Amino acid sequence: MLFLLDAEQRDFARSLDAMLTATGTPAVVRSWAAGDTAPGRALWTRLAEAGVFALAVPERYDGLGALSLELTVAFVELGRHAVPGPLAETVAAAALLDRLGDATTAAAWLPGIAAGKVVASVCLLSPGSPYALDADAADAVFVVEGDTLRLAEAHGPVQHSLDPARRPARPLGGTELARGPAVAAAAAHATEVAALTTAAQALGLGRTLLDRTVEHARQRSQFGVPIGSFQAVKHRLADTLIALEFAQPLVHAAALALGRGDTGSGREIAAAKVSACEAAYTAARTALHLHGALGYTEELDLSLWIRKARALRSSWGTPSACRARVLAP
Repeated sequence: MLFLLDAEQRDFARSLDAMLTATGTPAVVRSWAAGDTAPGRALWTRLAEAGVFALAVPERYDGLGALSLELTVAFVELGRHAVPGPLAETVAAAALLDRLGDATTAAAWLPGIAAGKVVASVCLLSPGSPYALDADAADAVFVVEGDTLRLAEAHGPVQHSLDPARRPARPLGGTELARGPAVAAAAAHATEVAALTTAAQALGLGRTLLDRTVEHARQRSQFGVPIGSFQAVKHRLADTLIALEFAQPLVHAAALALGRGDTGSGREIAAAKVSACEAAYTAARTALHLHGALGYTEELDLSLWIRKARALRSSWGTPSACRARVLAP
């Protein structure tokens, strides 16, 4: 099995990286956290123009064909730049509506998701959380409870999150869109897509945390020498790099398994999720440790990545839940 990206996929990643670097995402993240979603929506449109959301939508609904590997490539870059918004939730909503088998409902929403005109969120009530991420900013919030799918009509107050740019709210009311066994099956598939893209985000997030911490270790001096020359610091950074390097092929393997429709794709996605998110969490702890008190400050852009690493760790599958799925007979 091949885990290396081809030239076209690498070019796609580089183009997204260049675009997001030029955008200056820290300012966008801070605006989103403050409730001003305009800069984030503008960036969302640019991402859609680059084809990011179309990668989760079949061609018959103006998408590019639900390409799971390319989707993870994109989400690694979104994580690398800490892009805010219900990113995994939007592609999960696309997967949910496509797998549902209701052409009318799919046609009503999927072209808008592919074009970036619809920001969507998903709330899975059983089992799951009663909250939908960024429900206040979403154009549509899809709620699944058992075998019923409904479109929420309103939302409750925004709740506190470990990451201020992640704004969960409880969806309220709703219009029933579908009912039956197909809803539960579609929701299970959407959960796998959300977990995979969250893993990819965490992988990109961890790489940025490591890169910036290495740069800091080269610049910060103690006892007249850079702290990066200390053996203990080298070991800490090396352990973080190894964790991220081991996570990457797991993410790619899970994407390939999902794209092929393998029966064991859920287990591979769980392995990728726990591996990538634990690696990102390790990178966050290393960054905080080596930056010292500076790492706690709101003014430091790195704090935006540190907080997101902790939030992604428990989003769409806690470490214990993912390990249990990997080890299940």
